[in-house]
Amino acid sequence: MQMTSPENRRPGSGRRSHRDRHGRGLRGRLVPATVPLARTKSEIFDDLVLDTVETLERRFAKELAGVEFAVEDVPPDLNVYDSDVLEDGEVPLARLLPGRPGRQEVPPRIVLYRRPLEFRAIDREDLADLVHDVIIEQVANLLGVDPDELA
Repeated sequence: MQMTSPENRRPGSGRRSHRDRHGRGLRGRLVPATVPLARTKSEIFDDLVLDTVETLERRFAKELAGVEFAVEDVPPDLNVYDSDVLEDGEVPLARLLPGRPGRQEVPPRIVLYRRPLEFRAIDREDLADLVHDVIIEQVANLLGVDPDELA
């Protein structure tokens, strides 16, 4: 059997590393990245949180400086939740961690739980309203003001 060097091969002959075994080529996205269908539920939820947080930070920049906002899929598995947790029945929706000043300073943190909030929403607009209300309530608790003053 005679081997040919890569220089002597004809174009198109031999195996192509960029095609699959059925010759259909690489598989890509079904929807372009710019189309809303390409966004995951998690990305959409993060955008809803960011919209509300940015609006609040424009109005209360000094008060919210250093406050961290986070999103987790589900709440941690605890038997009893402290008063820093916003609950709907027995299910936590968000949690406020007030932070600790001192040598190892820990900034205040507001954590939203994505799956319980999504489960309670009828549609995307309802989810946006629910996320807004939960963030307003948690920020009001952090600042020690009435939620109506922030809304």
